[in-house]
Amino acid sequence: MSSALPPFPTPQEPQDKPMLLELGAGSDEPCLRADAARNRARLLDAAARLVAEHGAAGVTMEAVAAAAQVGKGTVFRRFGDRTGLLTALLDHSEKKFQASFLSGPAPLGPGAPPVERLRAFGCAALRRAADDLELQLAAEPCPDRRFLVPARRVRQAHVVMLLRQAVPEADVELLAQALMGYLEAALIHHLTRQCQMPMDRLQAGWYDLVERLTSTRQPS
Repeated sequence: MSSALPPFPTPQEPQDKPMLLELGAGSDEPCLRADAARNRARLLDAAARLVAEHGAAGVTMEAVAAAAQVGKGTVFRRFGDRTGLLTALLDHSEKKFQASFLSGPAPLGPGAPPVERLRAFGCAALRRAADDLELQLAAEPCPDRRFLVPARRVRQAHVVMLLRQAVPEADVELLAQALMGYLEAALIHHLTRQCQMPMDRLQAGWYDLVERLTSTRQPS
């Protein structure tokens, strides 16, 4: 299985409705044969059971092959490597999250002012990270791919679009990177697990960051 990422358009101006893009599936996924689709589902079920029983650290290619009663080569052919397997596990919830901010109800979805949508986006991303934190950390790509993962690029394009609507005079691409950095799984792990910060404090910090970057605070 090739490790190349699927192509992703990089227009000069972000689209009003960014394309829904899957996190880990390649371009051949919709055309999987029925038996291949069953095998893929069987492997993901086995991996999900291992996560539930032993945490993400217990998910290895060998362990998944044993749990699914297939050869290790089958798992490598299907997912490429451990990161590809863990990424596929996150795919379903990522697609639901993308649908919620691209086309779901306001304020997360269209219909609310851009700053309100930014606030809602961050809170939803924080909640999702808290739910899947261990798995997201285990699926963290290597540094040279971290900012090229398709799902991150969809989120980045969405944040850029909202910032361009809220503060069109700003360097919105760099501001978007600052906002996205706040939502990184590694930082959330550090703050909630190692610093014992409650999630409501992170949410309040997100609101404050959005207000400062979009200059929505009224002068005192």
